[in-house]
Amino acid sequence: MPGTIIVGLDGSLESRAAAEWAAREATLRGAGVRLVHVWLPVPERMAKAPVLGAETHQHWTERVPREAAQGLRLRHPGVEVAFVQRTGSVAEALLEASRDAELLVLGSRALSGLSGFLVGSAGQSVVARAEVPVILVRAGEQAADEHVKDPVGIPSAATDFRPVVLGMDTDSPDESVIGFAFEEARLRQAPLTVVEGWNPPASYVYSLAAGVDPREDVTRERAAALTEALLPWRQKYPDVEVVEISRLGSPANHLVDASHDASLVVVGRRVRRSPFGVHIGSVAHAVMHHATAPVAVVAHG
Repeated sequence: MPGTIIVGLDGSLESRAAAEWAAREATLRGAGVRLVHVWLPVPERMAKAPVLGAETHQHWTERVPREAAQGLRLRHPGVEVAFVQRTGSVAEALLEASRDAELLVLGSRALSGLSGFLVGSAGQSVVARAEVPVILVRAGEQAADEHVKDPVGIPSAATDFRPVVLGMDTDSPDESVIGFAFEEARLRQAPLTVVEGWNPPASYVYSLAAGVDPREDVTRERAAALTEALLPWRQKYPDVEVVEISRLGSPANHLVDASHDASLVVVGRRVRRSPFGVHIGSVAHAVMHHATAPVAVVAHG
């Protein structure tokens, strides 16, 4: 329903971190949280086994979302929290539950030894098909991680939010992605850092061969195009401080670098109607797996 943030919950640490993030976001938005717990029924022969038992299994599957909802209500008393249980495909259940929601929030395991995400096949399927923005939250994510440290360098959730980071392509800017990032920055009263990475034009090699290096001219042109594309958004959100970064190189690499000092990273995903495979896009895919802050993937046409 409108005004609701959906969370995929399976009892894991990453899904609990996602639920906490959703409750904090719900506080900013004045929204509610609905936990969706998807489980596969135990085959009848196993359910009747003495070690498990049908009643024990039912109790356990009901206990996970119930206790998670109770905990969220205690820690976030101003947020309305509900939960539902579904059976069957995890991806299909989450997609159906989020159809009329504001956001869908999923947990993601941390890559062992690396500062990034590990997004499973079900999560990737949801990201590739969801019509609402999907937020990926890493296990261990804390409220203080989204805020700047206090004056003596101690992590705190009482300080200002870190910047929201937006990955932007001035060749094909999309209003839904840009608008989402500006709104998230407004809700947090945080700066918005807009990052564009670009590669030299095809004529670059020929210019070098002729003894001319056009990098400075191209850099100025790209920076000017970024400023022009953001001008109407600056006017619409005059209270949002905007920092523009236009650099030569991989967009994904620049966004991952910017994520180290971000409260949220926003990337777009072009909607593809192909029935074959999962299509997310190379930049969004790389940021999903390697950013160190929560990542919002926003679908656009």
